[in-house]
Parts: sequence; C-alpha cells; structure tokens
Amino acid sequence: MSNGTGGRMSRRTFLRGSAALGGALLAGGIGYRQLHNHLGRDFQPAGAAAYLDSIQPSDHPGAMSNIVIILADDLGYGDLDSAALHTPNLARMAAEGLRLTSFYATASVCSPSRAGLLTGRYPVRTHITNPLYPTGHAMNTLMDALGRYAYGVRGIPQDEVLLPEVLSRRGYRTGLVGKWHLGDRPGHLPNDRGFNSFYGVLYSNDVRPYAIYQDQEIAIEAPADQRLLTRRFTGAATAFLEQHRAEPFFLLLAHAMPHEPMHASGAFEGRSQAGRYGDAVEELDWSVGEILRTLQALALEEKTLVVFTSDNGPWWQGNPGYTRGRKILAFEGGFRVPFLARWPGVIPAGAVSSEMSMNFDLFPTCLGLAGVPLPVDRIVDGQDLMPVLTRGEPSAHHTFYFYDTRTLVAMRRGPWKYHRRFRTDNAGYWPLKQGPFLFHLERDPNESYSLLDSEPGIAAELAAALDAWDRQMAANLRGWRP
Repeated sequence: MSNGTGGRMSRRTFLRGSAALGGALLAGGIGYRQLHNHLGRDFQPAGAAAYLDSIQPSDHPGAMSNIVIILADDLGYGDLDSAALHTPNLARMAAEGLRLTSFYATASVCSPSRAGLLTGRYPVRTHITNPLYPTGHAMNTLMDALGRYAYGVRGIPQDEVLLPEVLSRRGYRTGLVGKWHLGDRPGHLPNDRGFNSFYGVLYSNDVRPYAIYQDQEIAIEAPADQRLLTRRFTGAATAFLEQHRAEPFFLLLAHAMPHEPMHASGAFEGRSQAGRYGDAVEELDWSVGEILRTLQALALEEKTLVVFTSDNGPWWQGNPGYTRGRKILAFEGGFRVPFLARWPGVIPAGAVSSEMSMNFDLFPTCLGLAGVPLPVDRIVDGQDLMPVLTRGEPSAHHTFYFYDTRTLVAMRRGPWKYHRRFRTDNAGYWPLKQGPFLFHLERDPNESYSLLDSEPGIAAELAAALDAWDRQMAANLRGWRP
C-alpha cells in the first residue's frame, strides 16, 4: 500500500472489518455457550412435579416421627475428640446415641454438599459443583465468566426433588434455620423449595452483604452482627420446635460456624483453649444442648431423630482428626465429617459404627421414616441408614466417589482409597498434579503410604472402576430413568 489516501482508507477498512469479525466471533461464542449450557443442563421438571404430586398427606400424622438435622459449617472430623475443646452436649449425644466413624460429606465444599444432602444424589448430578455467590457479586461474575458454574446453573435446579419438598407434601411442618447457600433468585429460595419457614442467611458468612432473612423479607439488615448468629439461630430453632410441637416437623438447623470468619457471643468469647475457633465450636455445643433440652421439655425426645454432622472438613483451622487434608481436597480430611444420631428407645445408646455412609443417605432415611417411596424417575445414590443406626447392620454401600467440582478424582471401595493423578495438599508444588495413590484406610487412615507399587492389581481394578463410572456419568449425568 502507498502512504496516500487510499492506503489510509485500506487500513481503516481493515480495522473495521477486524472489529466486525471479532464481534461476530464473540457473539457466536456467547451463542454457542448459551446453547451448550441449555442442552447440557438436561432439565426434566415434569418428573419432579409428577412425583411430588403423587405424595399424599399421611392418614396418621400423629404417628410420624420428627426429624432434626443440625449441620455445622466447616467442622473437622476430629473436633469432637479434641482435648482443647469442651463439648459436653455433643459428648452426651454420642453417649446416648450412635456415632458413625466413616461418614462422608458428598463434597468438600459447602453448596455441593448441601445439594447432596437435600437430594440424596451426588452433587455432580444436580449441577451444583461449586460454592454459589450472590447475583451481582464480583465473584459470581468471575465464576460465570470462567465457566465454573456447571452449565451456567446458579441455584438448585427445579427438576431436583428436595427433602423438605417431599416432607411438606407428606404433612410435616418444615423449617430451615441458618444457612441456605443454594441460590438467591426467585424459584431457588428456601420457601420456594419446600421449607414452610426460613430464618437465616443465603450465603456463607464471608460473603457480603450479609443480611438475615425471615422467609423472603430481610429481618436484620446487613451487616448482621456475626457474634450473635449462633445464639439467634438457636433461638429461632427452639421457637420452631415449640410452635410445632403438636404436629410432625422437620428442622434443618444449618449453623454458620465455624466457617471463616469465626465469631462467638460474649458468653463464649475467649472461653475455650482453642482460640476463636474453639469459642465458636463450644457455642455450637451449647446450641445442641438447647435443642436437646427443648425436646425433653416438650416430651418429644422419644419421637424425634436428631442428627449432628458437618457440611465438609475444616478450612484453615479445626481438627481433621487422624486424616489427611482439609476442605476443598479429596483426601479424608476434606470429606470425612462427624456424625452423631440420637433417638432414645430407637437408636442404641453408646454405639459406634465404622460402616461407610454419606450425607446423601439422609434423604432416603428421612423418606423412609415418613413412609414415602423414593422417586423412580431418577437415580438416588443414597441408602436408608436406619438398619445401620438401629440394628448395627452392614452398610448398603461398598463404593463412594469423590469429586473436585465436576472432576472425578478419587474413590473408596471397602478399605481401599484410590486417587487419580491430581492436585494435592503439597504446598510447595500445589499447582502440579501428583499421584496416582492407593491407600488402605484401615491400616493407614491418614493416607500416608501409597501401596500403588505393592498392590498393582487393586490399583488397576480401582482405576478401571473410576473410568467406568466416568463413562456411566457421561452417558447419563443427571441420572434420569425411563
């Protein structure tokens, strides 16, 4: 080209053409992603609607058992045994009920774990595979731009059947007190998904703004005083029990503690020998005592199953016990969590079981207590725990799968735990993948000694099983049945 007018026009034309092409490619990319997300979601809401419509209120509501699930946030597997913590009410629950020592969360982070608990399914089936953030939050925008939300899903899908939806149809009064963390848009709020009442927060306590809601209205403007969270949630929970003493109830008390940032009220601040984390945990223990005291005062102890557990392992502080890893990781410390169940006259006192179980087992367990069959249009991964809890029977599970968001990274089969090559807890080399590893959890519960070389046959068998599970999930991720 010359330096004349024609050359300048050619460059201008070229730039305009490049901009137009870039815009077309961007629009095409956005369009492709929207189509990919739409098709990949594989939504089938008709099945959920038909199942829920089939559930009839019990003819004998007075005979139905009550259910209380107390869910801590980021509590470690070893915190119940720590010499630095004073937890007499949790010790009482263990002495008067049963403790499971091989109980797992369905994910090592919060939103997916809660999705697993409430649906009875691996979180990857629900598309909730990452912690959710508020609409308009900078992290929400970043997560969406990076494609971290599975198929663009930012709230528990409406074709998933949630535990409170089933129980409310059966005639239970259902209440959520505390943390939701499964969506903040209409259609994805607690009252939209089966909870008759909600008092609590929509997200983790490190997310701003942080307001407390009463149903769908703000009850306490942001920033809520986090020193009072455990006390306020406990008061709302005991009020729920008192208000609904004459009808069957399901209460999910989902505490905000001891997730970062940790807080405790003035009565517990500085009281423990484990710093602020210990203060927060000891106030949780007080809360458990208040729930048990209220049930006793209402003469409902022998009619109520009370479960205590955590959504995943500890984060920066907390005791994962004799296990390796913490929150976010696929090692035992990220997934294995405390579990206590108390039901006087039904669950034997002082029992301990090492049978494998996972928090998605609470869905079929509660449906069984309510006399409701499982949905048949979808795979339910959980199994009824009552035979394990009441009669000491073997677990119906032999294998569990562990995900890092949407990536299958490990499995447990019997005593064996196999990890694919993936990111680990090695701080000096955290961006680099390590492994694979093979551990025997009965002999090596903290996953310290890989037996990959000495047990190549078992390693090959488990590696093949992971590949087979991946293929099965790729063929039918949502787990729909004809």
